Order: sequence, then structure tokens, then C-alpha cells
Amino acid sequence: MADRGASALSLPDDWPAHPDPILALNRMGGFDWDLDSGLFHMDARAHEIFDMSVEEYDGRPESLSERIPDAEAIRLDTVVAQAIKDGSENYGAYFRIRRRDGSLWWTHTQGCIRRDETGRPRRIVGIVRDATDELRDLADRQDEAALDDARQEQTNVVQLTTAALAHARTVQDVIDVLKDTHGLTHLGATSLVMGLVEAGRIRLIAEGPEGSFVPGTLVTRIDEPYPMSEVVRTLSPRFIESPEEFAAGYPVLWPHITDLDITSAAYLPLIVQARPIGAMGLLYSNRHGFTREERDILVALGSSIAQSLQRAMFYEQEKDIAQGLQQAMLPRTIPSVAGADIAVRYRAATIGGSLGRDIGGDWYDLIPLPTGRVGAVIGDVQGHDTHAAAVMGQLRIVLRAYAAEGHSPATVMARASVFLHELDTDRFATCLYAEADLSTGVVQVVRAGHIDPLVRAPDGACRRVPVAGGLPLGLSAEFGSLDYPATTLELDPGHTMLLCTDGLVEQPGADLDDGMKTLTALISTGPHDVRGLADRLIEVAEERAGDDDVALLLLRRRGPDTPRPGGRLQQHVAPGDPEALTGARHMIRTAVRAWGARERADEIELAADELITNALMHTEGAAIVTLRVLGDTGRRLRVEVEDSSSALPRRREAGESGVSGRGLLLVDILTDEWGVEARGGGKCVWCEFTMPGSRG
Repeated sequence: MADRGASALSLPDDWPAHPDPILALNRMGGFDWDLDSGLFHMDARAHEIFDMSVEEYDGRPESLSERIPDAEAIRLDTVVAQAIKDGSENYGAYFRIRRRDGSLWWTHTQGCIRRDETGRPRRIVGIVRDATDELRDLADRQDEAALDDARQEQTNVVQLTTAALAHARTVQDVIDVLKDTHGLTHLGATSLVMGLVEAGRIRLIAEGPEGSFVPGTLVTRIDEPYPMSEVVRTLSPRFIESPEEFAAGYPVLWPHITDLDITSAAYLPLIVQARPIGAMGLLYSNRHGFTREERDILVALGSSIAQSLQRAMFYEQEKDIAQGLQQAMLPRTIPSVAGADIAVRYRAATIGGSLGRDIGGDWYDLIPLPTGRVGAVIGDVQGHDTHAAAVMGQLRIVLRAYAAEGHSPATVMARASVFLHELDTDRFATCLYAEADLSTGVVQVVRAGHIDPLVRAPDGACRRVPVAGGLPLGLSAEFGSLDYPATTLELDPGHTMLLCTDGLVEQPGADLDDGMKTLTALISTGPHDVRGLADRLIEVAEERAGDDDVALLLLRRRGPDTPRPGGRLQQHVAPGDPEALTGARHMIRTAVRAWGARERADEIELAADELITNALMHTEGAAIVTLRVLGDTGRRLRVEVEDSSSALPRRREAGESGVSGRGLLLVDILTDEWGVEARGGGKCVWCEFTMPGSRG
């Protein structure tokens, strides 16, 4: 059917405020499509043509999908998109709509594309009209031109169905296209059956209409007396032209379908590369016999369906492999952790229908550590393919191993970066590692190019926690910048920490800060339970259908805020890094308060600061600061400062200026006990404090 897009359409600029009376007199409906907002306004006559009341329509084009079959919508979208792309001023197209009673009516539309001074399309105004009578009159004229159009229309059925099948990704998508597209209905088919060949049998995957299933045909052997079995055996189509022929040829099947009023049928083998992968049957209630043209059309249709099915089967197989690999790389189970409620979720992206793209490098992990601590990891390897997943799996294992060895969070991140750099890969990864002491709530966080964590209070208030960060893993090793400063925060009972990948935050057309604000608001109003909140966040990601993976980890601290023996924190302080020194002081101050030693906080912080300063001033390397609680009863707190120098510290008298030389004197006065231990090629200077309220 030729489209009428050649004649220009002229509508007033203020439409639809003052609709053209000529349109109304000619029973044409008008529309105004704002391309910026996406709103598609229709006048009263357009609502009548689409058989949709004003109350049913919300102004969005996709709301018309229940009236426009999928195949017609695809073809119409193609016409409009091509006109916009070509710079055309107008377009025209015939398409079918499905009215409320299920009947199909032909409709014609013309649109005028309005562009701004840059040539960008901003608005489409146009008309829509009922073309059913026009096309029926054309079909009634039995001249040669009308017959040619009818033949062309049959050919269009194959083309439209093929176009719709091009968007089918799974076997179920193929079935849905065949059931939903009205190309098959236009050929007169009232029922569809389809089966796939599996291990010498045919498994039924589609049958209709509802209630037409024949018992015993869900799985049949290829040598059984059924028409689908026959076409698979012979690789030739079978056209049944009368009820008598059906009953005589298939006496086992016929008694079960007599109630369907079948008058003829066409069974087609679905063949790919000379091998049958299945069979399809079209059953008719008002047809007797098939012309040669109709048989050719159906054979061509079967070939197109077979190709789509094969592609869908390959896609599902590769998707199963990809998802299996992804699941194998992620932790199979998350361990229960005393003092915390944990929830993790993962959502794979779906990108452009490409095989193997439903997998990526996002991951999470939870690592139980000694003395009531736990490590929480979230990360994202660059890319969306099996290679990204493989790198992710290796990196996850390495991070887990380094953390379990007892290294500080900064060291864990630095070593993981070196490992990734030394792999034979060009991928880098962002990562965030948080080590939490659940007995005190003290959390040390290091960040490698990743987004910041969020913390939600019991009352729902949610805030973003800025974390000093380093370069992504792999890049920091390549550029020789392995510093990952640790940020210390305190997680009170009832507070929830959220770690996630950027797929949960980033939205098309919005910057990261706006995405974080949106996520913060969503968390504030989400369920209190961490599992319910995790489900809600993934639901939002699914609704958004973004093109990036999403991984998230929620940790909610529970239990009384009481000190428990065995707490331990550690931080690396590099020379010439004032931020690291400030971070170490903050870590000590926060931990001391959390561990119930608030009364001695100033003394402990001052003594520790003197030991750190001595290590940085009198050695050429960095210092490793460790803070931990000793004993089964948590009676004493110990500060250790380790460096790479074997030279022992010594007390000195203060200099003339009275500034230097007081360090160890202060340590001796402030602490209950202090000393020095040899550590390999270096030493450890330590001091201990009796916790307030402890005996002796």
C-alpha cells in the first residue's frame, strides 16, 4: 500500500488551540507531538479514531501501544525516524489499529516536522484518519492493479513479520511476535502451533487458541503420525486443504481438534543449514485450499521464522553461559555476621540485544575478619563481556586473600592494584573497601576511583559520606601512585551503610551528583529492612532499564553499643602526607571514644601522635599505625607504630628552643607502659593505656 507522504501538510502554528475546521469536516483527527517533552496531544476526533477515551490516555505515545500492533508500530516508527533523519519536512503512512472489540481498521497519518534554526526536530503536527473504507473499496475493485496490490500486501506480511522478528531475542519473543503480529491474522490463520526438535523428539513450545491443546502432544517422537513430525522427517511443507483430507491423513490427531472448526492447515518445517530445528502449523477456519502464491509466501515465512528461532536459541544458550559465569564469579553465599544485617543484590545490564552482553565486571563481597571485624567490598571492572567477568573473579579472590591476611585497607587496595596491573589485560577497575569493627562501629574506608558510600540513620535520614580516594585499580600501579588514604567513620547501632556501583546512580542526561541526590532520597523513603530496601533499589534499576550492571551491598549495624575485646584498626601513614596523618588522628579519636575510653582520648591521641611523628621524622619510610584492645576482658588499649628503621628511639633532653626532644618524655608520662619490639628489618614502638573503669 503506497504511503501518501509527497504532499506537504500545512497546519497553524498555534494548533491544537484552534483546530482547522476543514479537518473536522473531513472527519480527520489532529495531533501535536512535542519531541522535547515526549507528549503526544490528540484532539477529540483522533481519540475516536484510536477508540480511546480522554480518561484512558495520558499523553504518552507508548500508551497507544494497546491499539497499535507491534509490527505496525515498528513500521510506523521506522517511517517517522527515517523522515527525521533525512531532513524531510513531512511523512505519510498507512497502518492498522486494533479497536476495542479486537477488529483491525486501516488508518492513515500525515505529519509535518517542525525544526528549530539548527535543524533539530522539535515538534510534529499532523492528522490521522480512518482509511478502512478507502482500502476496502480498493480491494473490491477487481482490476489488475488491485490484484497486484493484494499480492504485494501478502509479500508485506512476510516483510512485516520479518521486521518484527528482527527484534526478538528469545524463543518466547519469537512466539509473542507470531501471536501478536496481525500479518498471520491477515492471511486468515486462526491458530498457531510450534515445536522444537530436541533429542529425536518434538517439544511443543506454542499452541493456540487457549484450550486447544491436544493431550499427549507436549512431547512427540519424530516417527509418530502427526503433521509436525511428518514435515520434520521429510523437510517438506504439508498443506491440508479440507477437513476430509485432515481426517484421512491424521486420524489420531483429527478427533481432538474437530471442535476448532478447522477447514485447512499449513505445516512448515523450520530448517536452518539443511537441518530441521522445529516445525510450525497454521490452522484455518475459513480457507479451502492454497494458491501457489500463498504457498510460496508461507514457505518464505517459515524460513524467516526458522532463522529467528535459531538466533534466539543461540542467544539463550550464550546468555545461560554468561549468567553461569557471572554467578560463578560472585560469592555463592554471603556469610552471616554477628552484629549486622546484610543484603546483597546484582542486576545484569541488557545492552542493545547483543549476545554475551548480559554480563559485566560488577561485584560485591563480604569478608569475615578476626576480632569481630568484617570487610565489605564493592567494585566494577571496565567492560561488559566475559573477559570483564573473568578479571572480576580474579580480582575478587585477590582482595579477599589480602584482607584475610590482616593487611590494612590501604595495603589491600594497593596490592590489588599491582595485581591487576600485572595481569595480561588492559582493563582497570574501580573499587571501595570498608573494614568495619561491629563491636565499636568504627569503619575504615578506602576508595579507588569508585563512588562514595551512603549511610542511612534509623529515622531514614540519608547522607553521602565523602571518602578520600586514589586512582582506579590497575591505573594507580601503572602511574606509580599507590596511595589510598583511609577515611574513618562511626556506624552507630541501627545505621545502614550502602555500597553500590555506578549503574544504580548514573542516569542518561544527568550528572553523578544529581544521581546521588536521587538515590539518597530513594533510600530515605525506602523500607527499613535491608533486604526490602535492596529489593526496592533493584526494582528501580529494572524500571530504569539502564545499560550498566548494578551491584549493591547493604550493611546495617545492630546490637548494643558496648565495647567488646579484640577490636583492631590499622592505617598507613606516608611521609609528606599531612592528610594521612590527619586521618590517623581521626581514626584514633573515633575508635577511642567508641571503645569506651573517652576519658583518656586526649592522652592516647597525643601519645600516638608523638610516636607517629618520631617515625616519620627519624626514618626515611612510612609508618603503620595499629590500634587494638588487649585481653579477654578488654582492660587495656595498645597503640603500635611500626617503621622500617632498626635504630632504637632514645630519650633526649629538650633543645634550647624547648620544642624538640620531648616526644618520649611525653609518652612516658602519658602512658601506663611503653616499649620497643624488633619487627623484621624495622621496629615497632608501642604504648598501652588502662581502660577507664578497669581494675588494676
